[in-house]
Amino acid sequence: MYAVVQSGGKQYKVSAGDVLRVEKLDAEVGDTITLNDVLLVRDEKNIQVEASTLAKAKVTARVTGHGRRRKITIFKYKRRKGYRRKQGHRQWFTELAIENIEA
Repeated sequence: MYAVVQSGGKQYKVSAGDVLRVEKLDAEVGDTITLNDVLLVRDEKNIQVEASTLAKAKVTARVTGHGRRRKITIFKYKRRKGYRRKQGHRQWFTELAIENIEA
């Protein structure tokens, strides 16, 4: 069984036991959170995509940690003008362990 959930403007395909990194959430390490933005649920026999059915669906996950991704470099350049800008960025994330999918 798997589900497609939305968190932080992105969609993720998850199943029970998966470890997932999403945009930073306001939750402490060890907390259990519920992802209610379920877009699709698939079990062995059928696929559920109806809005009325998915309104009841939820995915339960446990927060296992917070951190920052690896650095990316942003470099802006215009030739022959002497314009150069270099900037780095590291995005915060929350790591989730998916525990249960309820359809």
